Amino acid sequence: MPTRHSTVHIPVGDRRIAGTLVAPDTLVPGVLLIHGWDGSQQNYIERAHEIAALGCICLTFDLRGHAEDKAQREMVTREDNLTDILAAYDLLVSHPAVDSSNVAVIGSSYGGYLAAVLTTLRRVRWLALRVPALYKDEDWLVPKRSLNKEEVAAYRMTPVKPSENRALGACAQFKGDVLIVESELDTTVPHPVIENYKAAFERARSMTYRVISGADHSLSTPEFRNAYGAILVGWVGEMVTGARNDAQAAEAARRKAQQKGADVAETPRAQRKRAERRRRAMVARRMVTDLKNFVMRTRKPSA
Repeated sequence: MPTRHSTVHIPVGDRRIAGTLVAPDTLVPGVLLIHGWDGSQQNYIERAHEIAALGCICLTFDLRGHAEDKAQREMVTREDNLTDILAAYDLLVSHPAVDSSNVAVIGSSYGGYLAAVLTTLRRVRWLALRVPALYKDEDWLVPKRSLNKEEVAAYRMTPVKPSENRALGACAQFKGDVLIVESELDTTVPHPVIENYKAAFERARSMTYRVISGADHSLSTPEFRNAYGAILVGWVGEMVTGARNDAQAAEAARRKAQQKGADVAETPRAQRKRAERRRRAMVARRMVTDLKNFVMRTRKPSA
């Protein structure tokens, strides 16, 4: 297994001693989990542990205006929360064991909407959206709590093109793998919103679409939450396993090409040198054998 090392300084009292940290040179996928409006990172802690068990490093966090920061809720805009997500993403990929080329972003409702926007600003390979919300672009800097709920609800019942919406436009540019999960009885994010998202992912490498039968927007029962967990963790596992298999196949092909290139580079001059070395070795072995035979023939028999 290949390894890597880095210099460290170990504090000892009022001094520091130098050291070298050596570890396997193995990077793992990073997974960013974004909760919805009125939620918190607690909504994703259990799923984060399940995904981490697949061999990933996961990060959950509380958006501004939520959990311990509720005092800011009345003033928080989408721009504010997108800034939060960018900072969280940057922290995740700064981890020395995270492969920045293999990052998954998972978002629910409001978090799913912002996750889609994120894909135009940061590198994302896998995108999982549960009941992703949709908002008008012109209200981007309006505090989330100040949005007109009736207008938002009416907007979500209409067909919207990627050219008319920032989040859908981001989806239209996304070339990775996508999971979309819908709740069958969702009145907050109705089916037309899901259809808008599905239609937008025209360039995605793959798109998986699932509906949780009988579920509401918030997944209010353990059965609904477990169903979503099984869908999400199963999909992430499939993506991560596929990426590892692809990487192993690419490495095997690279080594084969290197070997082939070495063989090609060896001819014709290197091959002549190798043949000459073999000839000389054979001559030397023959001379040793002949000398031994001569000694045996000339040795006098003992009296």
